[in-house]
Amino acid sequence: MKNNDFEDLFEGLNFDIEEPHSGHRERFFKKLDDQTSTEKNSPKVKRLWTPIIAIAASFLLAFFLIGEFFGNDISAKNSDLASISPEMKQTQEFYTGMISRELNSLKQEKSPETRAIVNDALKQMEKLEKEYDELRLDLVESGKDNRVIHAMIQNFQKRIDLLNTVLSQIENIKTLKNNNHENNII
Repeated sequence: MKNNDFEDLFEGLNFDIEEPHSGHRERFFKKLDDQTSTEKNSPKVKRLWTPIIAIAASFLLAFFLIGEFFGNDISAKNSDLASISPEMKQTQEFYTGMISRELNSLKQEKSPETRAIVNDALKQMEKLEKEYDELRLDLVESGKDNRVIHAMIQNFQKRIDLLNTVLSQIENIKTLKNNNHENNII
């Protein structure tokens, strides 16, 4: 059928001929009043539970979200090499002990002549610490991937190498200073 045939079919018909039965308006308003009166007559306890349940659900949701947020931070803080195996715990303890001894030696060697090199070394150590913290987060996200573990061990080794290099440079500075002073005395 074409569009014109369709229009021709309904052209002569009038669909707006029905009138509601008498008293329709009164019956409608009576039903509406009955429905609102039953809501008013319903127990107040039921109406009070709705906002209480909504508030409790909000608190539960907030509790779970906060737990998820802080739970990730706690698990990231506890995710070191020590959390992998007892051997990795020994490795971490060895490296951290060695690093702390070397750092103490470095801080003891700080003098006016070596201040610049010591401060630079401490800045480099801070960068390596930040890198290690990122590796700890990667360890959690990767599910203790061997590549991340290897990168963490390399980070420890870089720190120790840095400290050893700086300490040897300080020793060179000291020997040069002593040699220069010996030449000046003669």
